[in-house]
Amino acid sequence: MEKRDELYAGKAKSVYTTDNPDYLVLLFRNDTSAFDGKRIEQLERKGMVNNKFNAFIMEKLAAAGIPTHFEKLLSDTECLVKKLDMIPVECVVRNFAAGSICRRYGVEEGIALTPPTFEFFLKNDALGDPMVNEYHIESFGWAKPEQLTKMKELTFKVNDVLVELFAGGNMLLVDFKIEFGLFNGEIVLGDEFSPDGCRLWDKDTREKLDKDRFRQNLGNVVESYELVGQRLGLTF
Repeated sequence: MEKRDELYAGKAKSVYTTDNPDYLVLLFRNDTSAFDGKRIEQLERKGMVNNKFNAFIMEKLAAAGIPTHFEKLLSDTECLVKKLDMIPVECVVRNFAAGSICRRYGVEEGIALTPPTFEFFLKNDALGDPMVNEYHIESFGWAKPEQLTKMKELTFKVNDVLVELFAGGNMLLVDFKIEFGLFNGEIVLGDEFSPDGCRLWDKDTREKLDKDRFRQNLGNVVESYELVGQRLGLTF
């Protein structure tokens, strides 16, 4: 399949058209951003690590019956994906309190959330990705009620699969955000799943192994991402 024009460049990935209108090439760059793009740095190997990590996770989710846009790896930094009509809403599940939920509600980091919480956020950097509810989403036409129901169902299924997967590597899946789109009218998991979009802690020490290492200037960002993959059996 032939890679053609750049369609979109995000904070850490670029999207290219192909000679097939139903498929795109997703390029993982070394760019690393935080605080809605206010801080951006280049971290060597990050694009490669996230591309391979994402492929591994997407294949695990597909094996569990979760439809994804991922097709195959093309290179160290590129993969082939289905072209989705993206829904501009992020789905967030939190198994432990961390990040914005602690600031919003004044709760202590690390508290187990039973049951896990679910939140919708509007994907809009200019507005700071505000939290929204089903009424906002339906009223503004961002998604239909039946689509939201399916998105929530699939998000919790992703959580069930990945909590167990990361536990096998002695890690806690603290929280994550994922996005969905439509492919031939079906709700499909899109974008990516990597340590850029989730929080992962060592189960015993609570050491942070995710993008919080970049946000909080803890260092060894890519090395921590590689460690997470290695605990799951990945080689880079």
